[in-house]
Amino acid sequence: QADLVESGGGLVQPGGSLRLSCVASGSFGRFSVMGWSRQAPGKQRELVGTMTSVGTTNYKDSVQGRFTISRDNAKNTMYLQINNLKPEDTAVYYCYGRLWVDIDIWGQGTQVTVSS
Repeated sequence: QADLVESGGGLVQPGGSLRLSCVASGSFGRFSVMGWSRQAPGKQRELVGTMTSVGTTNYKDSVQGRFTISRDNAKNTMYLQINNLKPEDTAVYYCYGRLWVDIDIWGQGTQVTVSS
């Protein structure tokens, strides 16, 4: 199994941008799907976007156009670019990967806080 480690969170003003990173200790080839979820205080974790092994992306409707998932296979790193941040984007963001044997691997999360 590959461990996933997120980074890049922080405090940002509304309208700002962040790029979150997720580094896998093993090859991305182990995953059929990778993606990002978030959990706001007092709310359930929600999926915000996914990327398949062939690079197809899908996003939650409410973040479409502001969130972009990309990856660098050579660095075993997946990114989540977040633009025009809103206070409701405040959450812990988690990277995940689904192994081809249908086991999900989760990172430890990185906090994103949007506040003026």
